[in-house]
Amino acid sequence: MAYTTDRALVCLLLIVMAGGEVQDNFTPECKQFLYMGTQPRGLDEQPFKKICQFYAGKPRFVTLYDSFNHIPIYSAYTFKRSDGLKKVYVPWMYEPQLSTVSGSREMEQFPSERVHKSFEDVQAILDDYSDTVMFERGQLNPDEHQADPDDKAATYTLTNVVPQVREFNIGPWKHHEHIIRRRLNNYCRGTAYVITGVTTSGHTIRRNNINRLGIPTYLWSAYCCVDFDHNAPFSERSKFPAFAAHGLNDRENNKVQEMTVQQLEDFLKRVTYVSSSFQIFYDNCMPHSSAKIASHLS
Repeated sequence: MAYTTDRALVCLLLIVMAGGEVQDNFTPECKQFLYMGTQPRGLDEQPFKKICQFYAGKPRFVTLYDSFNHIPIYSAYTFKRSDGLKKVYVPWMYEPQLSTVSGSREMEQFPSERVHKSFEDVQAILDDYSDTVMFERGQLNPDEHQADPDDKAATYTLTNVVPQVREFNIGPWKHHEHIIRRRLNNYCRGTAYVITGVTTSGHTIRRNNINRLGIPTYLWSAYCCVDFDHNAPFSERSKFPAFAAHGLNDRENNKVQEMTVQQLEDFLKRVTYVSSSFQIFYDNCMPHSSAKIASHLS
């Protein structure tokens, strides 16, 4: 009897270890997408889910996810040099790990049959976006900031997507993504860490008279690249090692404004629920030794 009980406990432990990658604390292989392996500070009290986004057997980026409003709060990724043109064509995916501890840690394609009841309580599904004429699925980790086809494909999960007003999505925000891609392509010599997130104010997209998707008020983004070209033109060099931006998710007055990371942090402290200690990048994206980096990633 004792042997049976011990064996059952071992099996349960293996299921938990091999199961979903919704984590209390990101593992070292997932911390690689965060500068110094450190998450933004000042969101600890919020009941959000930490997702290590796996695709084709590898972690691709990380997301802080709001399973009540069914949108990501932010996605954090490492930028890959890209021409921004090559696309991949994959079906939209969801995260089994959000629904059950024993769910696959790999994002999966939405099932062809309408069997969403098992996971739609905790995440967005395709039907949530089907009748939203004004909004499009806007990626926080955009495919154009990735180069490898699998890294690009991994961005097509609805846990990396928020409702973006069409005019903002294809206009100012897309233009900003182009600017950041070109800047980091040309002047970042090492790894660029990017975090893109949202603010909300309670407005939602409803389906069947039920609140389904939180509508972002602002989108914001910040990058950190400590190894950059010190001979770059001053107009670009002044935007390193870190810089940031935000834009209003609206049809009008939606210009994306660039600013320092500290200015963005001050803005977010005023308009959303982050604490007074909120900090996007560890030690404000200051360079550190290899040994210190290794200790933070362990």
